[in-house]
Amino acid sequence: MPDLQTPEAPVKAPEQTPEQTPEKKKKRVRTAAEKKKLVKRIIAFVVAAAVLAGIIFGMWVLVFKEDDSLGIIYAEPAYIGSIQSMVEGSGNANAKETSTVTIPANGTVQQVLVAPGDVVTAGQPLFAVYSQTAQDALATAQAQMDSLTDKLANLTLTAPFSGKLMEVTEFQPGDNVGEGSTVATLVNDTRLKLSLYFSYAYENDIRVGQTAMVTVPAVMYTGEGVVEKINKVSFITPEGGIYFEAIIAFDNPGTLTAEMDASVALSAGDGSAIFPYEDGKTQYYETRTLTTKAGGPLLSSNLLNYANVHAGDALLSMSSEALDQQILTAQEALKEAQANVDALNASAPIDGTVISCTLVEGGEVKAGDAVVTIQNTTTMVVTIQVDDRNIGFVKLGDMITLSNYNGGSYMGTVTNVAMQGEVGQGMSTYPVTLEVDNFDGSLYAGAWLDYSFVTSESEGCVLVLTTAVKSVADAEGNKQAVVFVQREERPDDALELDYSVLPGVPKPEEGYWPVPVVTGISDAKQVEIISGVEDGDMVFINYTTDQMNGGMGGGIMIG
Repeated sequence: MPDLQTPEAPVKAPEQTPEQTPEKKKKRVRTAAEKKKLVKRIIAFVVAAAVLAGIIFGMWVLVFKEDDSLGIIYAEPAYIGSIQSMVEGSGNANAKETSTVTIPANGTVQQVLVAPGDVVTAGQPLFAVYSQTAQDALATAQAQMDSLTDKLANLTLTAPFSGKLMEVTEFQPGDNVGEGSTVATLVNDTRLKLSLYFSYAYENDIRVGQTAMVTVPAVMYTGEGVVEKINKVSFITPEGGIYFEAIIAFDNPGTLTAEMDASVALSAGDGSAIFPYEDGKTQYYETRTLTTKAGGPLLSSNLLNYANVHAGDALLSMSSEALDQQILTAQEALKEAQANVDALNASAPIDGTVISCTLVEGGEVKAGDAVVTIQNTTTMVVTIQVDDRNIGFVKLGDMITLSNYNGGSYMGTVTNVAMQGEVGQGMSTYPVTLEVDNFDGSLYAGAWLDYSFVTSESEGCVLVLTTAVKSVADAEGNKQAVVFVQREERPDDALELDYSVLPGVPKPEEGYWPVPVVTGISDAKQVEIISGVEDGDMVFINYTTDQMNGGMGGGIMIG
């Protein structure tokens, strides 16, 4: 069994004698295969380094090196052709007529006569609602109107009967006469009357219509009168007698007046005379205080104390100026109140289809509630937006083609062109309204429709690509539209340009000159040239890269 050595006792390496020292190691020589492999590694390293250097150089060229070469000029000839200016877009279809019926006053629903989806005609009953509030408002408005109408009729105060004016109030033209003003007292003095008392002992001897002899001693007048009225009152005299009243009326010969002493004699059935308890004083047959029933500026007055007038004579006339506005206001209030009552028993305002109805019989409604909506979709309305470049080509009556999502085609007629544009994003757009016949009901409210139409067209015109037209500043700093045309010599109308601020355009030494042009119709690809360029002229389009020579020129357009 060999001896075991512990870690604590490392074994010391035996010393070597000179005889035991190994000879110096000889240098190893590579084989031919190893040498060949080493050469391949070196070549691969050199190639990789070259590729890396090329990439770095290329990036430097792209990022840092300024390339004075823009590439090769790409030009095309102007040509004769046709061009159209098209406007395309989308619009939303809506019913031409939509009417919503609202409730004008609080009330209770009594009847509901339609439901959503029903087709109705104008005037067809829809519902009935009772509103005490609306009825009261109508009664108040009617009473106010009646009062004002009565006042208007009474702006001229007339004599209610023939007689004499007394206690007249003086007015001057232009005076403001107030309503209820006392203007005079009118008395009927064509007849007079007496109030006399007779003993009840003659109760059966005196009757209405009985003839009486009237005497007025002051003027020695004696004439016939008549018992006009008997009042069975109890007038008791100081002597204790009981008497009743009899009114005796008689004609005024023209010499009598009120407050004159007069006596009367009647005849009993046996022919004996009957006299009153005492004589009386004459009274006017009728007395009335005249007051205005309306007020206003005085136009004319025929009021004179003691003037005799006939029934119907104009006594006072006032202007209607103060009442005119009140009457107009009252008429509007009455019209509105009546309309509110009528609206509670509503009928369809238009032909169409009931879109919604929120009423329930017996339910309560409030003023302002929108309860029924009707749409007439036989004619639809589509609003489109046309920009300011093309709005001048749209005219009333123009026909525009429309189509929906599934290819359905419709024709719209221009019925309105807005005169005020809506500004936004560098241009203005103008709303244009189209009407579309929807007799078959295939077009629904809210549907989106695409539209397109030709705003202008030109045939047999000179055309160039849109990128050929550049916008530059001339020597005076004015913006000019130009096309760079190839010429051997400078054209007479060529502009002088500062090419240092115009990168990406050819210079005269390259054979291209900036010629001002007048443009016409354009689309996304080409533009009409009205003047400045002729058919066949080579025009600069852009710079293009020369792939064969590795050029890195790029086209720069100036807009």
